[in-house]
Amino acid sequence: MSERHLLAMTAPMREDFTIPYHDIGAGDLPVDVALVGGVHGNEINAISVLSRLSAFLRGIVEGRYPGLSFKGRVLIVPAINVLGVNTRHRDWPFDGTDINRMYPGTPFGETTQRIAYQVLALTKPARYRIDVHSSNLDFEELPQVRLFEGSDAERATAQHFNLPAVVEYPVSRAYTTSLNVAWKPWPGQNFVLVGGQAGYLQSDHCSRMINGLTAFLSKIGLIEGLDPDRDGENVHHFGLGQVYPLISEGAGLFVPRVTVGRWLRQGEGLGTVFDAFDGRAIAEIFAPCSGLLTGIRRQPLMCQGDLVARIHSLAATERDFGWLEPHGQ
Repeated sequence: MSERHLLAMTAPMREDFTIPYHDIGAGDLPVDVALVGGVHGNEINAISVLSRLSAFLRGIVEGRYPGLSFKGRVLIVPAINVLGVNTRHRDWPFDGTDINRMYPGTPFGETTQRIAYQVLALTKPARYRIDVHSSNLDFEELPQVRLFEGSDAERATAQHFNLPAVVEYPVSRAYTTSLNVAWKPWPGQNFVLVGGQAGYLQSDHCSRMINGLTAFLSKIGLIEGLDPDRDGENVHHFGLGQVYPLISEGAGLFVPRVTVGRWLRQGEGLGTVFDAFDGRAIAEIFAPCSGLLTGIRRQPLMCQGDLVARIHSLAATERDFGWLEPHGQ
């Protein structure tokens, strides 16, 4: 069990920096699980989840939790974008590139390409690979497991996280150079965990995700002595045709009055849009279908075409925009 460094880099007018990671368990064993977070520097929830998970697992190994034991080997990279975290930038601050659009990377390219290459090299041998995210500054997500063209084995394993939603996504053009897709050629199973809103530390969301990860580790046999279903939730699986992204038809100030995780009835009010100049209420937004509110807009400044909410229905919806991501327009 040790702290190691994925990559060491230099800068012209500041001290050198590294990307540290935790290697927990017997170092001579094959890697069972690899977890990464902080690929975007403002995804504070993801960084907190993985750092706290590391502390918990280290505590088990060091005997600080009587009755619990750890068997196997886990790698955890809490923050890939270390400079983005320190400077509060989502992307790599030197050139504004998104590390999660640089895979599979190259050992001889730009800095972000070299980071992507090393992350992939470290994590691809693992049996299970998990990429942990928050959403972005505008949108809050219910803690959930995402499968990108998942296999039957991944669908079954996704239930182990005990999170309220398992959501299917296609591999659209936006994801072809992401870490999750770069993992696909390698044997093993791949998962993306998403929860909360970027730029904030949301303790409730973090606790649910940590509980989900410890339940997963228990159910695959790495943690012994833990009741994995003690804090479990009802898990619902949603396919591509069961998502309704609600898109704004106009601009204004959006004030939501619902929270993620709520089961909505068709026609239930989600919030009000106010005129930004004279303060008039110019629109009420209603749920177009019944279902689980898995995402809601938290940025009040709203333009036409912005994502307002995402509802996952137990039945098929009329709109299948599973590819739509909450990144503004």
